[in-house]
Amino acid sequence: MSTDQAILQAASALVDAFGRHDVSAYFAAFAEDASFLFHNHPVRLENRAAYQALWQTWEAEAGFRVLACQSSDHHVQWLGTLALFTHRVRTTVQLEGVTQQLQERESILFRQDVAGGWLAVHEHLSPLPEGCA
Repeated sequence: MSTDQAILQAASALVDAFGRHDVSAYFAAFAEDASFLFHNHPVRLENRAAYQALWQTWEAEAGFRVLACQSSDHHVQWLGTLALFTHRVRTTVQLEGVTQQLQERESILFRQDVAGGWLAVHEHLSPLPEGCA
């Protein structure tokens, strides 16, 4: 398997787990020291544990649930030993009993772990600008 294929496979597994609301598999795709930057949250999250705590708050206080996630427009860019995966995502979520569809773009930075697998070490999510098809 080529290195691009390995990144696409790691990204696909992450997105698939997210789209199924498989919290364990989703968070297992991130390194413990991963950081997160979301357009709908006021501060950068400095590690996986901080994001997991925020996720649990969303579930408990707003009934947050991911119903589906579709990824398109994949691109892999190599930065030395790191791989930057970018894509567009159309996500269906339930929040406070209301189903919403989100159109976003996302960058996920991957590094190889000691076992040879790829873990996400940074995620940046932003809304898709109006007029983007």
